[in-house]
Amino acid sequence: MFPLSLFMKTTLAKNVQLKDKTWYVVDAKDQVLGRIAVKIANILRGRHKPTYTPHVDTGDYVIVINADKVRLTGSKEEDKTYMFFTGWVGTAYRRTAAAMRTRRPEFLVTHAVKGMLPKNRLANDMLLKLRVYAGDKHEHAASNPIPFKG
Repeated sequence: MFPLSLFMKTTLAKNVQLKDKTWYVVDAKDQVLGRIAVKIANILRGRHKPTYTPHVDTGDYVIVINADKVRLTGSKEEDKTYMFFTGWVGTAYRRTAAAMRTRRPEFLVTHAVKGMLPKNRLANDMLLKLRVYAGDKHEHAASNPIPFKG
């Protein structure tokens, strides 16, 4: 048998240990929507850190700029639809990605990132750490955001 000192122990992060949260700026200009959403979701979850723990929010804050210039591949600009339902009979309506880009361009990125987060209560806290802006200006300069390279 092997001595136990040969094996490394797994450490799990706790909420009290997580004090330092980094702010990242992601420029979505000319980036494919799905590929950039995966990177953003991984930062929000904390998968880029060695202290990643699935059941603890170890992620960082993300600021997305130029969300109106994100790229959709193929014919998704006209074919992709988003469905909304108010709860009343006959009030379901659909909007294409092109219509959503003109009306609410931040929705495209937020919706894609939300779909890539886990479906639990922890995802609600992770999504609160996401800030999406249509233009290249944001109001979080005091947090000293770091440009994300990845």
